[in-house]
Amino acid sequence: MQTLKKYAFMAFMLSSAIACKKDKESIDTEKPTIDISAETAFPKQCSQIKRGSSFTFHARLADNVALGSYSINVHHNFDHHSHSTEVEECTLEPIKTPVKPFTLVKSVNIPGQPQLYDAQLQIDVPADVDPGNYHFMIQVTDQSGWSIQRGISVRIIE
Repeated sequence: MQTLKKYAFMAFMLSSAIACKKDKESIDTEKPTIDISAETAFPKQCSQIKRGSSFTFHARLADNVALGSYSINVHHNFDHHSHSTEVEECTLEPIKTPVKPFTLVKSVNIPGQPQLYDAQLQIDVPADVDPGNYHFMIQVTDQSGWSIQRGISVRIIE
């Protein structure tokens, strides 16, 4: 009987110790992704956008844990600077001095912390902005703070 009590006590202590172990918190080490390969995605590298028109930015955003936000930054590339992340190169117009360039900076919080998000944002391009080469920058940040950028070259046309 003494042996049975001894083993029961040891089993109780062992199960208590196992139950009290904390699960290691998993750490997110992966950056989110930006997918503009779908046929409906816009803009894509070398897209043309007519000034005085509206278009819908459309991309598929994903993360292994939870998305947080995305931002759009549109600015001129009249000086031929580069931060494109795309392989395809677009034809550049001659270097020029901006008079009334189109600029846009917009941040969007992604509701509900999803792993997948179909980003869509209507963008109005004023009729009186300078036509020419522009960069359309997309940045996505997940809930852990990891971020990724895509730099797309576009052209605003007459």
